Amino acid sequence: MTDTLSAGLLPFEHEPYHRFSDPAVADAQRAAFHAVRETHVGRTFPLLIAGREEQGSGTTDVVNPADTREVVWTFQNATPDQLERAVQAAQTAFEDWRFSDPLQRASIFKRAADLLRARRLEFNAVMTLENGKNWAEADGEVAESVDHFEVFARETLRWAQGKPVYPMPDEHVTMHYEPLGVIACISPWNFPSAIPLGMALGAIAAGNTVLWKPAPETPLSSYLMVELLFQAGLPRNVIQFLTGTNDVLGDPLVDHPGVRMIAFTGSRAVGCRIYERAAKVQPGQKWLKRVIAEMGGKDPTVVCADADIDAAALGIVQAAFGYSGQKCSACSRVIAEASIHDELLEKVTALTRGLKGGLPEDNADLGPVIHERSAARIMDMLAADHGAARLVLGGDRPDTGGRTGGFVSPTILADVDPRDPLFQEEIFGPVLTFTRADSWEHAIALANDSDYGLTASFYSRDPAKIAAARQRLHVGNLYINRKCTGALSGTHAFGGYGMSGTNAKVGGPDYLFWFLQTKTVAQRY
Repeated sequence: MTDTLSAGLLPFEHEPYHRFSDPAVADAQRAAFHAVRETHVGRTFPLLIAGREEQGSGTTDVVNPADTREVVWTFQNATPDQLERAVQAAQTAFEDWRFSDPLQRASIFKRAADLLRARRLEFNAVMTLENGKNWAEADGEVAESVDHFEVFARETLRWAQGKPVYPMPDEHVTMHYEPLGVIACISPWNFPSAIPLGMALGAIAAGNTVLWKPAPETPLSSYLMVELLFQAGLPRNVIQFLTGTNDVLGDPLVDHPGVRMIAFTGSRAVGCRIYERAAKVQPGQKWLKRVIAEMGGKDPTVVCADADIDAAALGIVQAAFGYSGQKCSACSRVIAEASIHDELLEKVTALTRGLKGGLPEDNADLGPVIHERSAARIMDMLAADHGAARLVLGGDRPDTGGRTGGFVSPTILADVDPRDPLFQEEIFGPVLTFTRADSWEHAIALANDSDYGLTASFYSRDPAKIAAARQRLHVGNLYINRKCTGALSGTHAFGGYGMSGTNAKVGGPDYLFWFLQTKTVAQRY
């Protein structure tokens, strides 16, 4: 860190969250919603190709998931020709950007952090209207985006230094890192600011250029972030911003021989498809494509008999029902020792009953899932035969007062068999299962009984049990005596094991390596 400090960067600190309990802050957030409705709602936004705005072959409406009768804004559908020109523009831009000064890149990120700090409430409001996050969830994500800018500014300079090697008596030998080329960043709707920004900054910090494809449900959060980067000084041709349909921006984007790497976050099915297709060398392709993929989780919370039950209950409810369970890190399985299982279930149920449902724009605790298709899928899963499992809470669709949106009641099921799909498959909604364990060792074994391995929580006061959990729980992010959501950029490097993905660990000290290739140069004296 000494070298980055000498370049003028202060020690890193996480961006603080807004305190919406302060009436003045709450009023400012309400004003931001009003301003966004005045300035953004009803607009049609362009593609960004080679630094210029373009129209597509048609448009796609973005609806408010909390009331799908409202179209909030509209985005373009790119054509195959526009995809081709975007790749060519990114390749052309790469020839200059690859040689840009790392200090220039870091300076752009620092300016972008300051610009985003000034607009956080606006970005919160846009996100809430696009994907249904309440104020706190949206604010946490935008704060993480500020952290990304600060972290990647420092990582840019650190990786530019190269790595030392063992010396030779008659040669000067260096090992340094060079960028790859054009990186396609394909992002999900549940974190439309922090996830695409993290992937794109990894690419740009390393000297690559980016094809930025946001999820169709949440394009404005991404568009505003791209424009903010341009305002901070990023050359406008370094990012190509593309929205549209899967027939143009799905397989054709992944398969394109001009794309050097794909950075993806989304479903397991799509991630596996990308991984498979990227392995094929296309005509004219001069490299093996690199892929990083984050593909979800089935995240357990293990509670031992000696744990602080109240702390565990609070952490479980926060991790299970924050943003209606639509996080890859969300707690979806509670595995508790039998002696404290019933007490824990009672406390979790009581806390869950206290959650307020309603409109995210009004800062309700629980809003909708992203769309009606998702709600119907969740209800179909709950309606299936689950053997001895018993419904403790929820399992239905709440009364929404005439609003059309994917609202699902917070749902808790107990006595769920480990072989049940509810225990094994990612639900991505406000559904939590409880399963009894014979012992804490049995609980760890049950927690590991999953194709996924993203996050887990482990609650115990016993140092020996904690030490065992640190070794045996097969996840990329393990949290001891705290909830399994809420990773902070620069501190909790994020990425999982197994079918959760490639373990690229965004926000961590190794992340830029995925976007670089290594060159060794030996010069004889």
